[in-house]
Formats: sequence, structure tokens, C-alpha cells
Amino acid sequence: MEANTMTMNTLVLPRKSASLLDRVSKDNLVLFGLLTLITTLFALFLLFPLWSMLKKSVQNANGEFVGLANFADYLSSLGVWASLSNTLILGVSVTAIVTLAAFGFAYALTRSCMPFKGLFKVLGTAPILAPSLLPAISLVFLFGNQGIAKSLLGGQSVYGLIGISMGLIFWTFPHALMLLTTSMRTSDARLYEAAKALNTSPLKTFFIVTLPGAKYGLISTLIVIFTLVITDFGVAKVIGGSDNVLATDIFKQVVGQQNFAMGAVTSIILLFPAILAFMADRWVKKKQKSLIDTRSVVYQPAPNKVRDSVCFLYCALISAVVLVVLGMAVYGSLVTFWPWNQTLTLNNYNFAEISTYGWSPFFNSLEMAFWAAIFGTTLIFTAAYAMEKGRAFAPVRQLLQMVSILPMAVPGMVLGLGYIFYFNDAANPLNTLYGSMALLVINTIVHYYTVGHMTSLAALKQLPAEIEATAASVKMPQFKLFYKVTLPVCLPALFDIGMYLFVNALTTTSAVVFLYSTDTIPASVSVLNMDDAGQTGAAAAMAVMIMLSALSARLIQWPVAKWLGTRTQAWRNR
Repeated sequence: MEANTMTMNTLVLPRKSASLLDRVSKDNLVLFGLLTLITTLFALFLLFPLWSMLKKSVQNANGEFVGLANFADYLSSLGVWASLSNTLILGVSVTAIVTLAAFGFAYALTRSCMPFKGLFKVLGTAPILAPSLLPAISLVFLFGNQGIAKSLLGGQSVYGLIGISMGLIFWTFPHALMLLTTSMRTSDARLYEAAKALNTSPLKTFFIVTLPGAKYGLISTLIVIFTLVITDFGVAKVIGGSDNVLATDIFKQVVGQQNFAMGAVTSIILLFPAILAFMADRWVKKKQKSLIDTRSVVYQPAPNKVRDSVCFLYCALISAVVLVVLGMAVYGSLVTFWPWNQTLTLNNYNFAEISTYGWSPFFNSLEMAFWAAIFGTTLIFTAAYAMEKGRAFAPVRQLLQMVSILPMAVPGMVLGLGYIFYFNDAANPLNTLYGSMALLVINTIVHYYTVGHMTSLAALKQLPAEIEATAASVKMPQFKLFYKVTLPVCLPALFDIGMYLFVNALTTTSAVVFLYSTDTIPASVSVLNMDDAGQTGAAAAMAVMIMLSALSARLIQWPVAKWLGTRTQAWRNR
């Protein structure tokens, strides 16, 4: 009897151990591997470069520790305070103008019955497809020393804060429009019905119902636009003239003077307002509460001839400005030699005859955008799934969630400078990446990581919680649930993330301006170089090619996204 019992125990115990090991290997080991990989990537390509930049700011040219001496020298210069003042003036003024203009446009799209809403929405968001260099070049054609509309500025030069402001207003407008349209799209109709029942005037209804409902969207817009303005490099570089900003100071310190320590100091100073704005945005989002519940009725505006006519004229005016700026860039790219010979020609697109790089920057950008979209989407969504849906290692997942938001607070030029200090170090085993296409792709993914991560979380949180519970009850491995259920259902979100990375990889300048080699120079940097060389028509031509590529990608996305939505989102209609 005792022998039989011992035999049974020896048979049962291995089965229990095997079952436990099987569960660990199918779920927790996969999760552990993913979290380890994500942590390593964040450390290598985000935290270590930023740490290297911080160290560089307290060292001299020989690498010796000098404390805050670099900061003292930098802040003792009068030019620095002029750059800081210009940056803050631009941040406040452009943010205020763009937010007001975009709010009116978003109000017209969501709270009126004006015609051609779809067309106005497309035109309002069109500038996002172009690099920030394009509106700056277009403004030179319009209001430069030989501009066709120079007299409209009343004798003032477009080269300076005026031109920078105009270029940034144009470039940041679609970002503000998308944020405000999203926040104003859903409102509870019962609030408007109550205001009407109380004989509240339309103006008072606007201030007590519409404006409070869009409060958090407005605050987020102010913060996001302010961050974009103070960290942009392209507009100020092309049309800034003698008026410097912090972003151009970094470029001049690194490229012009090879003073990397001062470049690091400037980067840290630029990092402070960006981080403060980012922290404010996170605080606002924590305070934000949903104004829609299961009993809410979605607001549908009723026709109003006066309001709809005013909204139509307002949107038509802004859309006309967008068309003029974009159209002027296209026209300038077709002019033989501005302004002396305005015969139309395609010679400016013959990059092989104009630049030593030829067409290679354009194809480099397409390659970089393609790999950033493929690898970035895969990494971002997989990482978001591991953090959000993982069933173990909760402290690690929460820490990684916090780190995932950090790239949004780091300006692209600051991140690029950190990559110089970290990867251009002979003692670093990853030094071979410097100047390669792989590093440009990695830098782009890290720079735009946060938006893709938040998009992934939004898609994952829409999945019914019962799916995970059911899978766990039937002991289905989580990785199998991922590719059989989660991945197909979230395909539209993945496609959006990929398109976001593709377009931004095409248009980015500041993040990659320090990292390219002669073989990997991207098109956006080529635009910058050609403009510096006085080849404004060729620079406009390359910028137009970037815009057309981004537009083509969007046109391809639209039917594919619609088809994916039909194939994978039917469960939402049940």
C-alpha cells in the first residue's frame, strides 16, 4: 500500500510541476521577455542619450567636470536672453492666435449646418502633410524682398518674428483643429434643450454650455501648440533672419561652432518649458471627466441661416489662406529662377543637376518612413498590449507606462543632440549605428512614440473586458488571444499608427538634422540645405515632393481603413 502511494505521488507531482511550468512559459515568460526588451530599448534609445546630454552640459571641451560654469557662461550672453525672449513671445502669441482660429473652425465643423464640411475639414488639416519648412519657403515667395505680395506687410520685412509667427500659425493650425474638433464632437443635447427651455440667448448658451464643455480640449490645445511652437526649428531657420530662438541656437552651437557643451546647455534650457507644458497637460487630463453617459443624447445642430452663413465664410477664408500658401509653394517650385525668370519649368525637380545628392534624399525619406511605420507600429502596439493587458509584473508595467509618455516632453532637436553624445562615442558598442538609416528610423520611432502608444491604449481599452476573462477561464494562452482576437479587432488603430509614423517621418527635420550621413540624408534636411545654398526653387520642389508623398499615403489609407473597419469592426454594431 505504501509503495503504491509513493508511486502515485511520484506520478502526480511531476504533472503539477509541468502544468505550472507550462502556464509560466506560455504567458509570464513571454510577458517577461517583452517587458525586458521594452525596458532595454527605452534605456538604450531614450534614457541613456538624455543622460549623456545632461553630462555633456556640465563638462568642458576636454570632458572635464565644470559644474554649472557652462550655464553661467551661456546665460551671461545678451543674445541668449534675446533668443529666450523671442521664444516665449512666439510661444504665447502664436498659441493664442492658433487656438482662437482653430476653435472657430472646429465650432463651424461641429456646431453648424454649413455646406461642404468634408471639404473644409480636409483643407483645414492639409498643412499637417507638409514639413514646417514649406510654409516658410512659401512666405518668402509671397512676402520676401522680391515677394509678389510684399506690399501687404506695410513695408515691414517678413524675415524675423513676423515671418516666424506666420509660418508657425500655418503649420500648427491643423494640430489645434484636430484636438478641438475631437473635444467638441460629442456634447449632450439635453444641456442645449434645457438652455432653450429657459429662454437662454444663443450667446449666453455658448458661454455656459459650449465653452465649459470644450474647456479641457482648449487647455490641452494651448499646451500642445505652445510646445510645438517653442521647439520648432524649420520655420525659424528659413525665415527667422537675425531673430534667433532657442531651437536655432542649438543648431548654430552644434553645426556652426561645434560647441557641443553649449548646445547641450541650450537643449536643457529648451527642455524645461517643454516638460512644464507636458506636466500641465497630464494634470489637465487627470482632471478631465466624461460629459457623456449612457443617458446622454448626442447633440445635432439645427439649421440657422445667419450662423451657418458666418461659419461658411469663416471656413472659406481660412481654407483660401491654406490654398494660397500651399499653392504658392507649388508655383515657386515651377518657376525657373525667382523672381527674375518666372517661366514655368520642371527644372527645379531635376535634383540630379541641382544637388550632389540628387534624388537620394527623397528615396531615403521614403525608406525611413516605411521602416518607421512597420517597426514602429509593431513595437508600439505590442508594448502597449504588454503594459495594458499583462497579467503579471504590475510594478514594472506601471513604470513603463510612465516612461512611454516621456518622449512627448522631449523636443526632437534635444533628442537628436542626445543621440550625438551617446552614439557618436567610440567607447559605445552601438557606435556603428551612428549615421545609419537604422538610427534615423529608431530616432523617429522614439520621437513620436507617445502618440502611437496612447492610440494603442485607446483601442485596447475599447475591447470588452469579458474577452480577457473568458480566455483566462478556458486557459487560452494570452499570446494566442493576442493574435487571434486583439490584433484583428485593433487593425484600424494599427493602420492609423503606421500612417502617423509614416507621415511624420517624411516631414520631420529637427529630430534627424544631426544624425544623417552622406548616404542617409533625408529629404527634409535636403530642403534645408538647398535653401541655405540659395536654391529656393529646388528647396520648394523637394518640400512639395514630401507633401505629395504624404498626401498619396493618406489617399491610400482612406479606402484601406474603410475596408478594415467593415471587416473588423462589425462587433461594435451588435
